[in-house]
Amino acid sequence: MAIPVRHMAPLLQVFDMPTAVKFYCDVLEFKVVMTDGKQAPNCDWLLLELDGIQVMLNTAYEAPHRPPAPVAARVAAHDDTCLFFATPDVDGAYRHLREKGLNVKEPKVAPYGMKQLWVHDPDGYGLCFQWRAEAEAANP
Repeated sequence: MAIPVRHMAPLLQVFDMPTAVKFYCDVLEFKVVMTDGKQAPNCDWLLLELDGIQVMLNTAYEAPHRPPAPVAARVAAHDDTCLFFATPDVDGAYRHLREKGLNVKEPKVAPYGMKQLWVHDPDGYGLCFQWRAEAEAANP
């Protein structure tokens, strides 16, 4: 018998929770659903949600052990992690991110037919907003 999975919420380790919350909530418009009991954004863990999609953020360092700047070797691996968001209006996502002040490149269609918009969060994790190119034309 298969495990009855209902959804998934990836956990990302972030260097500075207030910076990460500002990006995910102010730019991408996620909402804080739950924290570790501390008030967001000054918490060590939280659960975010947008249209049923959940992402958890956790501080990479407890306050007394946090270095003054991100450790380059640790952050270098973040680019190996990418969250893919299905959005039927990739061009609208592009306009939204530009209006929020992000310097993002225009969406492109990948060789396998997905129209994609790529961006990185403040911790260097990749985010891709995508939709099948021919399907997007039918769903403006």
